[in-house]
Amino acid sequence: MVDLTEEERAAITATMKRVALLMDEIGWATPLAELTEAQVRALIEEAIEGFREAMSDIVRAHTPEVPF
Repeated sequence: MVDLTEEERAAITATMKRVALLMDEIGWATPLAELTEAQVRALIEEAIEGFREAMSDIVRAHTPEVPF
């Protein structure tokens, strides 16, 4: 089991919203085994990019601004 930080948990929540939007396009009733390679790739890419962006936003929000 991975010990996630609060920031990582928040990033996962933000990522879930992005993946859910993609699943709306694919169709929630589509069985996992019936997804095309392109759909699986798109889901993975959306999850990775969503997590990266969310973590970046979180870090930026908690980092003091440089005064110069």
